[in-house]
Amino acid sequence: MQKRVAAIHDISCFGKCSLTVALPIISAAGIECAGIPTAVLSTHTGGFSGYTFRDLTEDIVPIANHWKKEELTFDAVYTGYLGSIEQIDLVCQAVDTFGTSDTMLIVDPVMADHGRLYGGFPESFPKEMCRLCAKADIITPNITEAAFMTDMPYMEAPHSEEYIKDLLSGLRKITNGKIVLTGVCFKSGEIGAACLDGENLEYVFTPQIDAAYHGTGDVFTSTLVCGVLNGKSLKESALIAAKYTAGCIKLTKEEYPEMKYGVNFESQIPTLLKLLEII
Repeated sequence: MQKRVAAIHDISCFGKCSLTVALPIISAAGIECAGIPTAVLSTHTGGFSGYTFRDLTEDIVPIANHWKKEELTFDAVYTGYLGSIEQIDLVCQAVDTFGTSDTMLIVDPVMADHGRLYGGFPESFPKEMCRLCAKADIITPNITEAAFMTDMPYMEAPHSEEYIKDLLSGLRKITNGKIVLTGVCFKSGEIGAACLDGENLEYVFTPQIDAAYHGTGDVFTSTLVCGVLNGKSLKESALIAAKYTAGCIKLTKEEYPEMKYGVNFESQIPTLLKLLEII
């Protein structure tokens, strides 16, 4: 039977991130992807000015209630950028409403990067995000997000293995779920993720490309969702996600280096399906 995911993200109408990344990538992997939009923006907020914004916070619970009424079931719920503490509360409520004991919760705690919280988030936001992560089966924080959630200092790459293990230990106190810590870098020229599944810690790495594009975290976690729901292990899913994301960055840098426009993930879909062993 076809797998089904509920993706709870904003819609940035231009810029290749959030739902405009999650929907096509997950669908391409043969998985039905339904969406609960938390907001609609004309563009994402990184590098654009004067963008429009419509808050859809009030729609989250009514959508969840309607899905519950229709007896819709989901193999996974995948959450990304949530714009307020209220949205965290309502997403927790929504997951409890239409989720079942068989529904996997995958949380990408999108809120910070490069040692700083995103604009508009209060200092209390990371601790509030911990409540959602506590319910999760898999979380995918980057180094900055992990540091904020664990009250540890943010450290620039290259990282020591001790620092990464300390972050993972702190995250383990927050969630019993599996952890994929992204942005791990032990030496120049490679970047990847630490995958903690129970007591089993494994790493995946790809060559580091000297470019930074908006939306690559969404590409990574959306691909990870595809791997997990297609029966891959956590490490296999993370490696597929890392390879696909790196390939998208490499292609985009060669073709069009404007970073705020996001990566050309569309042209790499055939590569994704080969990595997933779908074709």
